[in-house]
Amino acid sequence: MYAGLVITSANGDVGIGESIKVLKNGGTAMDAIVAGIRMVESNLSDHSVGRGGLPNLLGQVELDASVMDGQTLRAGAVAGLKNFEHPISIAQKVMEELPHVMLVDRGAAKFAKEMGFHPRNLLTVAAKRKWLEGLDERGEGLQGMDKYLDNLRKYSSNLPTAKHLGTVNFIARDRKGNIASGVSTSGLGWKYPGRVGDSPIIGAGNFADNRYGSAACTGRGELSMRACTARSVVMYLQSGMTLMDAGQKAMEDLKDYQDSFGTYMNIVCMDKDGETAAFSFAESTTYNVQNEEMDRYEEVPRKKINI
Repeated sequence: MYAGLVITSANGDVGIGESIKVLKNGGTAMDAIVAGIRMVESNLSDHSVGRGGLPNLLGQVELDASVMDGQTLRAGAVAGLKNFEHPISIAQKVMEELPHVMLVDRGAAKFAKEMGFHPRNLLTVAAKRKWLEGLDERGEGLQGMDKYLDNLRKYSSNLPTAKHLGTVNFIARDRKGNIASGVSTSGLGWKYPGRVGDSPIIGAGNFADNRYGSAACTGRGELSMRACTARSVVMYLQSGMTLMDAGQKAMEDLKDYQDSFGTYMNIVCMDKDGETAAFSFAESTTYNVQNEEMDRYEEVPRKKINI
């Protein structure tokens, strides 16, 4: 029997204890990551995930999430979901109930209602205030697409990545040795309506395979979508690399994918033996690790990759 183990991105601190509770009670890795991420989605202080997330250009909160089961290699995802607080649970239901991997926008909302989830307003007073302040910074109403794109480009390239590009990653291994991974986000604030990043894209922002390991990403989603970053980490593990080498190689791959909107990426990963690692292009970033025998999670530095 294995000891239950959970790793998260830094903002997963509010939910990692809930994940450990599930594992201590003999629950699955999948149920553990969903339980933990739900706590983050309800954390109103986190403006990058769930209720309280920063809205798009039109002031609408659009949520994306995905889960992947490393034992069965099945996955579920939702994107562009409005008015539902827990996209991670709806993604899990997509995996369990449908012959599909992803639902988007109105289809995802219809399915959520059918599964018994209740809609609610996701735009909090604090998030709306931040959104309005951001619009003011971008000029008078951002009239015209050229002006919008120019301002978004300038804003994106100057974001303090550790604080503003949250998205939450959870990876867990249960007592049976099964691995599951989950990602949830409200995406880039002030994004163009309908923009979808890497979080719900299996292989880009999220991937798990019991045979080798798991990886999940936060940061500039368009980069990991082009490079299939999460899957790359696992493929490098499959090829025989160590976890540290696999993660570093996947990060270094991104050097060929730079764009004018900014190059920033973070990865958390775990191999089949329960070794963990995390990487970032930014300085002084961390991730969280906790197993069943620990009373509290440990905050661990990520390895900085120079770009």
